[in-house]
Amino acid sequence: MAFFSKLKDRLFKSSSKLEDGLDAIVAEGGEQGAPDQAPTEAQVPPTAAPEATEAEPEIAETPVAEHPAGRPEPAPAEKAQKSPGLLGRLMGRSGTSEPRRTLDDDMLEQLEELLIASDMGVDTALRVTANMAEGRFGKRLSTQEIKELLSAEIARVMEPVAKPLPIYAKRPQVVLVVGVNGSGKTTTIGKLASQFKAAGKNVVIAAGDTFRAAAVEQLQVWGDRAGVPVLTAPEGSDPASLAFDAMTKAEADGADLLLIDTAGRLQNRADLMEELAKIVRVIRKKDESAPHNTLLVLDATTGQNALSQVETFQKLADVSGLVMTKLDGTAKGGVLVALADKFGLPIHAIGVGEQIDDLAPFDPEEFAAALTGLDRS
Repeated sequence: MAFFSKLKDRLFKSSSKLEDGLDAIVAEGGEQGAPDQAPTEAQVPPTAAPEATEAEPEIAETPVAEHPAGRPEPAPAEKAQKSPGLLGRLMGRSGTSEPRRTLDDDMLEQLEELLIASDMGVDTALRVTANMAEGRFGKRLSTQEIKELLSAEIARVMEPVAKPLPIYAKRPQVVLVVGVNGSGKTTTIGKLASQFKAAGKNVVIAAGDTFRAAAVEQLQVWGDRAGVPVLTAPEGSDPASLAFDAMTKAEADGADLLLIDTAGRLQNRADLMEELAKIVRVIRKKDESAPHNTLLVLDATTGQNALSQVETFQKLADVSGLVMTKLDGTAKGGVLVALADKFGLPIHAIGVGEQIDDLAPFDPEEFAAALTGLDRS
């Protein structure tokens, strides 16, 4: 729960924006009193069944790859009657007189606009609100009930993509890290290397951003801190050649993991994207199955632009998973929901700061609760 507390505190811009917006929506057409009708069984938010996953050969768990525990089994009806949870509140057992508003077309439109403003995207916002309204249209709901419904629906959308970074028996396992300028690639690689090293893995870093001395220096600081070697090349060297040499060195040293940093590149610069494609081609000359993981690091503050980044990098580098950084610096954390809904790519980890423990495995329920401002204490 420590990371959840940190996530909730640092997502205050998003959560407070959503919370204030929901309060305003309910207050606009709300009235005091208990709900006018008990819901049917179909009106209770469904618990998503756990997604079946294919077993990875020789797979091992890592600190950033621990799959969050599955959702608990639904409580029996008699337990739901004893505690004023979502079901109890919807059935008026809480005895509160909090403001309520009828869930109608006007309210749904306002909810959609609020989610779009949180960078969830039009299609995702429409789908989320439609699912929230199913079986509840015409009912009077409070802000707290709406927050719980919204949190449950966001978690349902994101649960299938909350997957660990697979670790294979292949040695070295080549992990290529890509992204646009300033997305946090170098810091993410340093944190991953440190965490994998602490988990007992033999890790090597290749400083493939050969055009930016600061990136190399930053990786060397992380390498020294974690006790991980950092392979470098003279400034301005061909990054594809460095990647090839790094694979040779990692193989000779018996490394478990080779993390390759790449220069930041804008997705609309064809020359830079072609350079990335060249790195992939050269890597595959050494090992046809490499890179075994291609992580796209996304900056949450870029908002909907993250969608076009995924599309472009996926075409050239066959992205296998995402890491979202800088969730502490945006009021629009909903873009992660849009990414999950549109692409379905695994989200391996999220970052909310510069410290090593500020990168953690992605937990959909914790993220949804933090985004909506829902208290999980």
